[in-house]
Amino acid sequence: MANLKDIRRRISSVEKTQQITSAMRMVAAAKLRRATDAIVAARPYADRMRDTLAEVAASGGDAQHPLLEARAEVERVEVVVLVSDRGLCGAFNSNVLKAGEAVAVEREAQGQQVTLTLIGRKANDFFKRRRAEQIGKSVTGIARVEYGHASEVAGYLAERFVSGEADEVVLAYSEFVSTMTQTPRTTTLLPFAAGGDAEAGDGDEKLPYDIEPSPEKLLQILVPKALEVQIFRSMLENQAGEHAARMTSMESATRNTEDLIESLTLQYNRARQAAITRELVEIVSGAEAL
Repeated sequence: MANLKDIRRRISSVEKTQQITSAMRMVAAAKLRRATDAIVAARPYADRMRDTLAEVAASGGDAQHPLLEARAEVERVEVVVLVSDRGLCGAFNSNVLKAGEAVAVEREAQGQQVTLTLIGRKANDFFKRRRAEQIGKSVTGIARVEYGHASEVAGYLAERFVSGEADEVVLAYSEFVSTMTQTPRTTTLLPFAAGGDAEAGDGDEKLPYDIEPSPEKLLQILVPKALEVQIFRSMLENQAGEHAARMTSMESATRNTEDLIESLTLQYNRARQAAITRELVEIVSGAEAL
């Protein structure tokens, strides 16, 4: 049995760990509230942007944009994996990394060439050990998501798609559902799907307003902006999910330290009682010997 000094040292160590996990839980909870407000505010804008793009594309007749054109044959695929820079958030990152790896394996099985765009240090660390030669761009050091980050990534992906370096762009990220639930998702970024309620093939539908100067010029502005908004939304979803997962993980770790402290305290009391009993036995035995 460990001596009393060793047990006291372990209890002190666990108590310090408990202070750290408790502080990290509170910090994650504060960040989660801001991140949740951001994603709740961004979702309606992103949805309305897609609906507007669908209306313009449907009413524009022959109006097209390079980012909307699907390739007849997909030979090169860009897989974008979006995770966090930091760990200590349970299986949050590993679930998205597995989803991104699954997409890469599936596309390679179809004979397609895969290139990786990685957002988050954990993705860079993961794929550098497995697919270092396939990494095209890596973005790290995003402490707090800003629109400029999404704009940079969107511009890079759009350039590769238009130039023919990528025939399709697939994004793997984590969708924030609730504090307890973050779901890994994979979605096609490019060719960009306008979506919405409007039918893309119905060019005779008349909008209740006129487009000036023309649907073609409006698409030139809307499509790149919609791509940026889609990536920005995904980054906000990922950010909120990260803070939620870290808060939950640290809360669980704090409870585990409480259980461990209770167990060590019980062990300490038993060892202390055994030491007292042993001393009493020695005293009594010595007295009887005299």
